[in-house]
Amino acid sequence: MRRATKSVATWFGITAGIAGLEHGYFEILQGSTRPDRLMIVSIGPPCIPEEVWNACEPALTIIPNYLVSGILSVIIGVFIIVLSAAFLQRKYGGIILILLSIALLLFGGGIFPPVIGIIGGFAGTRINKPLSEKQPSRSLVFGAKLWPWPLVIFLVWIWGQWLVGYFFNDFLQGIMVYSLLLILLMMPLSLYCGYSKDMVENYSKIE
Repeated sequence: MRRATKSVATWFGITAGIAGLEHGYFEILQGSTRPDRLMIVSIGPPCIPEEVWNACEPALTIIPNYLVSGILSVIIGVFIIVLSAAFLQRKYGGIILILLSIALLLFGGGIFPPVIGIIGGFAGTRINKPLSEKQPSRSLVFGAKLWPWPLVIFLVWIWGQWLVGYFFNDFLQGIMVYSLLLILLMMPLSLYCGYSKDMVENYSKIE
């Protein structure tokens, strides 16, 4: 088993599931009302998208009802968390995570969380794949040395920004481009460093 890759897949999946739960919670608070378009904001009034760092959490839903969308997001989010925490290493665990993440996207679970879940699902499909027995390249050795810090940075910031935004909303609004770039950089880097760690460990066992 690729242990580092499994860690990446697991934490990406759990992150997506928790975020889906959170989106669903705020949609449920908006009650049984009908959105006027497919694109919605999960957090209703008095939240104003232009004035808060998270833009009131944009989402997409094909269900024309906030309450139903929210309930579905919560249910799917719970399934994603359970799958990611306990069953991702099973034969079809990664594929199921990808499918659940797509469902999360369609039923109000946000835009970014499903993307994280899909990437986690892709990593999940590689957990039990055999590794090459060739000597790792220098770039892989370097990537292994970086493990697990890209994943740690990703997790700390993806949740830590809520605390920063709560106290320093204007500041976080001003650096959101850099915040997104950091997250987008840490996701593939986490995958690469996890793969590198697995490759180096596998080769050391063979020697």
